[in-house]
Amino acid sequence: MPAKKHKPEEIIGKLREVEIMLGQGGTTAEACRRIAVSEQTYYRWRKEYGGLETDQVRRMKDLEKENLRLRRAISDLTLDKLILQEAAKGNF
Repeated sequence: MPAKKHKPEEIIGKLREVEIMLGQGGTTAEACRRIAVSEQTYYRWRKEYGGLETDQVRRMKDLEKENLRLRRAISDLTLDKLILQEAAKGNF
């Protein structure tokens, strides 16, 4: 069964839920069981999304997608440039 892909809004909500449980004296393990994720996932989420608001996370994800698109465009153009340079030298 494939793993569930959580949306950033869901992650922020679950992190807040864990913070509440920890503030009430619960353990991290109990809180992670309650939100149905592993402790490793919780710590990874906290590292990436800790302290961010929902709109900030959404903006960050949009920027990451745009950055990926631009990197691909640059790599395609660089490859085209190298091919044209080789062709100009006559080194087919």
